[in-house]
Amino acid sequence: MSFLDQEYREIITKAVCGKGRKFTQATHSVTPSHRPSSILGCWVINHLYNAKKKSEDTVEVNGSYDINIWYSYNDNTKTEVVTERVTYCDYIPLSVKDDNCLNDDYDVICKVVQQPNCLECKIANQGHKIVVEIEREFVVQIIGETKVNVRVSPKGHDYDDDDDWGFDITDDELSDVNPDFLNESSSSKD
Repeated sequence: MSFLDQEYREIITKAVCGKGRKFTQATHSVTPSHRPSSILGCWVINHLYNAKKKSEDTVEVNGSYDINIWYSYNDNTKTEVVTERVTYCDYIPLSVKDDNCLNDDYDVICKVVQQPNCLECKIANQGHKIVVEIEREFVVQIIGETKVNVRVSPKGHDYDDDDDWGFDITDDELSDVNPDFLNESSSSKD
């Protein structure tokens, strides 16, 4: 029996070999140039990140974003926006792992479920600092090469160009067809 006569074949393909998800809340302390009287707004922009496989069961996500805080000072008579660039490193554990990968050459796909977002922004430390609470969430997938066994039909498969697509017309549909549709549409224009 030759290799081609066997019932199963091995196919080498890329597949998801690991998955993980992590939600993070972080607190940042921002020092403005003036002593704030009140917080008028806070938003997070310019989020950048990249991911790489760190170990057998962990993915490392490195990123950064800008925190913009609009605040009033001088007894609410003046306003200013303070911007601070924040960097972070999240370690995402893989909750699903497949040990049947053929080699150590992996692709890492990282998607943001929750962009960095301000949960709370308040004045702290006797009014000299602003404390910002941020949330973010990532999902990661590890793509690697693996083998799949596929059963092969010994007789092969006949391919028919006229495959039955299930578009048969029923008697009910055929009875609804009006053979004089051309005359009917021209008479309705008159």
